[in-house]
Amino acid sequence: MKRFLFFSLLSILITGCSSSDDGRNNNPNLVDVNFRFQINLDFPQYNQLNFPGNQIAIYDDLAGIGGVVIYNVNNDLYLAYELSDPNHVPDEDCPGMTMNGIEATCSCEENVYNIVTGEQVEGDGEYAMKAYRVEANGRFLTISN
Repeated sequence: MKRFLFFSLLSILITGCSSSDDGRNNNPNLVDVNFRFQINLDFPQYNQLNFPGNQIAIYDDLAGIGGVVIYNVNNDLYLAYELSDPNHVPDEDCPGMTMNGIEATCSCEENVYNIVTGEQVEGDGEYAMKAYRVEANGRFLTISN
């Protein structure tokens, strides 16, 4: 009986786990753009990122689709998210989301997202914010897709 229980549990674990994250990242509204940019935390425009709990939004052609928000969790961990609403296709009539504290808001759809988790907190939609990689190396942060 123990052997049967062991193999049943093992088969459930093997079939239940998947290394694919396609369901989470396969958003048809946001294209995958390749980019890489670096910021120096010693520069005055990035000074807010020297303190945990602060964020900056970068609206630049080199930063994602509609811009990127970078959030300092604890001086060792930084998060970065796309500032285009993940629940509709970005266009010229609807610019990137705007920041208000730790919330990003789309003025077109009234969708609101938490930039600490990336999850939607208000509005309609099935997708969370698109996350980007952040590498901290001394006083430099490298953000990339």
